[in-house]
Amino acid sequence: MTQIKFNEFVKIVKRLRKECPWDREQTNDSIKSATIEEAYEVVEAIDKKDFDELKKELGDLLLHVVFHTVIAEEQNHFTMDDLIDSIQEKLIRRHPHVFGTTKVNGSEEVKKNWEKIKLKEGRESIIDGVPTYLPALQRAQRLQEKAAKVGFDWENKDDVWKKVIEEIREMHEIEEMKKHSESKEKSQELMKKLEEEVGDVFFAMVNYARFLGVNPEEALRITNNKFVKRFQYIEDKIKASGRSVSDSNLEEMDKFWNESKSSDKS
Repeated sequence: MTQIKFNEFVKIVKRLRKECPWDREQTNDSIKSATIEEAYEVVEAIDKKDFDELKKELGDLLLHVVFHTVIAEEQNHFTMDDLIDSIQEKLIRRHPHVFGTTKVNGSEEVKKNWEKIKLKEGRESIIDGVPTYLPALQRAQRLQEKAAKVGFDWENKDDVWKKVIEEIREMHEIEEMKKHSESKEKSQELMKKLEEEVGDVFFAMVNYARFLGVNPEEALRITNNKFVKRFQYIEDKIKASGRSVSDSNLEEMDKFWNESKSSDKS
């Protein structure tokens, strides 16, 4: 039944490509941003534990997979069967401990074998395959994880923390130099250096988060959501007095911010 339903779904998408003016105009490039958006909406539904919404968002994501494939098929790049054959073959090839005779001791060994297999498949670098367009924190984590799988990693958490402190100190030193710079050219040069040092701080913090077992992208998403909730509390409180937030001041906003923090704990 599932196969029949999937085939019917593909037929619907193909019909849309033929009969709907908007769908007919789309390309893989034109819908790629929407594909990313749909993936994030899936993540949001998972975060909210909203399974009705998750069902809808996964359906939207499936639509994009089929839509991209139908477009590619029209241009003789690959077919739906090609796509399914490719992923099936990869799953079997990269799980020799399931479909072959390889023995493993836990998930860490599975991940190491996965990277070795990918290198045998023709990748020139262990860090190939980490998408450039991933959110920067997430990409930093994935790059560090891949390097760690082949032994390029810190030996203990304390050394990672020392690196964080070192990077913060270097960033502050460049900031002080920029503050006292007397020429525009030197200031611009130091600004570029400061940007680099800030990036080093973030990278070091991602490394430390990894050692703590914390996903930095997830952690920052939680903090962003917390900030939104608390700032909107400030706005609501000020609106209740018939004013807008731009009519307030820092002292009043701080008071409502602390109220919001207290309400989070209750």
